[in-house]
Amino acid sequence: MSKHPLLRRLRVCGVLLGLLGASLNGYASSHREAPLISRDPLADNTDLYAFRSPDDPNTITIIANYIPFELPEGGPNYYNFSPDVRYEIHIKNQTTTTNDDITYRFTFQQVNQDASTFFNIRLGQQNLKTSYTCERSTDGGNTFTTIYSNGVVPPSNIGPRSIQDATVGLGAASYMSLMQSAIGTANTGEKVFCGPVDDPFFVDLAGAFDVGNFRPEGNATNPTKDGLARFNVHSIALKIPISTLQKDGKTANMAANILDPDFVIGVWASASRKQIKTLNAGSDSYSGNWVQVSRLGMPLTNEAVIPLGMKDKWNATTPANDGQFIPYFKNPELALYMDNSQYGGAVPSLNALRIQSNSLGAYDFRNGKKGLWPLKGSAAVAGTALDDAIFGTILLPDSVSPRAVDILPIFYTGVPNLDPYQLATGKNGNPLAAGKPFINNFLPTLGDMLRLNMAVPPTPRNDPNFSSLGIVQAAVLGLTNPTYNNTNIEFIPNMDGFPNGRRLEDDVTTIELQAVSGVALAAIGLWYDDYAAPNSPVTPALQRVLQFSAGPTHNDTTFQASFPYVQQPWRGYDHTLQARF
Repeated sequence: MSKHPLLRRLRVCGVLLGLLGASLNGYASSHREAPLISRDPLADNTDLYAFRSPDDPNTITIIANYIPFELPEGGPNYYNFSPDVRYEIHIKNQTTTTNDDITYRFTFQQVNQDASTFFNIRLGQQNLKTSYTCERSTDGGNTFTTIYSNGVVPPSNIGPRSIQDATVGLGAASYMSLMQSAIGTANTGEKVFCGPVDDPFFVDLAGAFDVGNFRPEGNATNPTKDGLARFNVHSIALKIPISTLQKDGKTANMAANILDPDFVIGVWASASRKQIKTLNAGSDSYSGNWVQVSRLGMPLTNEAVIPLGMKDKWNATTPANDGQFIPYFKNPELALYMDNSQYGGAVPSLNALRIQSNSLGAYDFRNGKKGLWPLKGSAAVAGTALDDAIFGTILLPDSVSPRAVDILPIFYTGVPNLDPYQLATGKNGNPLAAGKPFINNFLPTLGDMLRLNMAVPPTPRNDPNFSSLGIVQAAVLGLTNPTYNNTNIEFIPNMDGFPNGRRLEDDVTTIELQAVSGVALAAIGLWYDDYAAPNSPVTPALQRVLQFSAGPTHNDTTFQASFPYVQQPWRGYDHTLQARF
C-alpha cells in the first residue's frame, strides 16, 4: 500500500464518505431506517408529531404515521394497517414512575365483502375493509380498557369510480367526506382517526442518500426535490384534552405560566409483532409473546445519530433503556462533517454549518474536545444546570464529551428553563447568567421521546412570524426583535415548534442539522468563533447557519385547518404531480 500522505488522505476520506452514507441511510425521519424494519413496512413507524391543536388549544394532537412510501396507485393490494401488528402511542408525564403513564393501543381487523373479485372496491363492496379498536392504559400498561371500538378506516383513495360512483363504487360525495366520517370520539373524550393520508414529511432524500449531497438552492436543471412528494402514509391521530395528559388533571388555564414544568409530557410510538410466524399453504399465522419491532420519538434519531450496527437494537428498545446509546449523542457522527479539522471538506453541501471551536475565545465543541468541561465544579456554574448538585453529571460527564451539554438534553431530557439554557438576551455577554426564558420541556427520563410543554400557546398558522424553523426561529426573534428585548417569560412566536413538540409544518431536518452545527449553543450566548465583543453576535457564521436549509422547506400540499390536520391521501388515478395548494 502506498504511503504517500495524499493517497492515504483520499482513502480515509473515501471510507468516511461511505460511513456518512450509512449514517444517512433512511434519512426520511423514520422511513426504512433500519435493516430489519425495511423488510416489514406495515410495522414501520415513519413519523411522530405532538402539538397543541391550533383550532382547539385545550387539546393536544398526537399523530403517529406508519408504512413508508405508499404509492397512491399501489394496487390491487393497497397498503393498510396490519391485523397482526399492535400499534401503540406512549405518553410519559412524570419522572417518579418507571413505565409509561398513558398508553393508547390500536389493533385492526379486516374483512372481505366480496372475495370473488380482484378489485378492492366494486358494486358498493370493499375488500380488506378495515376497522379498529382503541384501548387505553393509565397504570403503566398493566391493564387496558377499550375506549373506542368498530372504528372505520377509510379505503385507499383509488380513483373516482371506486370512491364516488354510485353504481360501481362506494357512492361517496367525495373522499374527504369518507375521511371526515371516519373521525370518532372515544368514551373518554379523545377524538380519533386512523387511515391513509398524504405523507406530511418533506426532505431531499436523493441528496441525503448521495453521501450528504443536499441541494438547498437547487437549479433549473437539478432543483431541490422532496423525495416524499405525492406519497401517502397511514396515520393514527388522537386529539386529547390537556387535562387527560397533564399528570394532575389540570387544564391549560391552570398553568402557572406558559413554561410551567408540570405541563411537560414525553411522547413516543411503537409497533409490535408476535414472536413466531408460521408459514402455511396460502396463509400465515403468528403466536408467542409480543415483541417491539419499531419505535419513534424524536425524528431522525435512528437515522442520523444511531450507527448502522445498532439500528435494529434501537428499534427493539424502549426509552427506559436508552442509557446504552448515550455516547452517540455526546459526540454525534454528523458533527465530524461540520468540522474542517476532521472531514468537513468531504461534504460541501454542509459548508455553512461549522461548529464552534473557539467560542468566546475559550470553548471548543468539536467532537472529542472539552466543550464546557473547564467550568466543571467552578463557582461560575453554581446554581445553574451545569451544577452537579442540580443536574448530576449528565451535562459535563468528562473532558471529551462536548455535545452532552446541548445535543444530549435536546434528545434525552428536554431543555430546562434554567441557566444557561435561556436566550442570550439580557445576559450581557455572560452565557451562564440569567437570560430570556424561551423553552422548558424538561422531563429528565434519559430516554428518546418527543417532549412538549403543553402550557405553551400555539402559534396561529396565519401569524406573519410563523416559521417552519420552530424553536430556532423563536430564538432569533427573542435575540433580535425589540419586542422581546427583556428577560420576561412571554410568548414568542414558534415557541410551540420543534423540538418543543413537533408541528406538521416544522422542518425538522434543517433544525437538527443546524443544532448539530451549534446553533443552540449560540442562542444561549456561546457564539460562533467570528464573534468578538462588543460586536453584534449576528456574525457571518451565525447568518450562514440560520440561512442554511436541507432543501424542501414545506410539504407538497396543504394541511387541514381542523383535526386530523393531515391532508387527504393522494389519489392513485390522478396523473399530475402538481401540489394541491
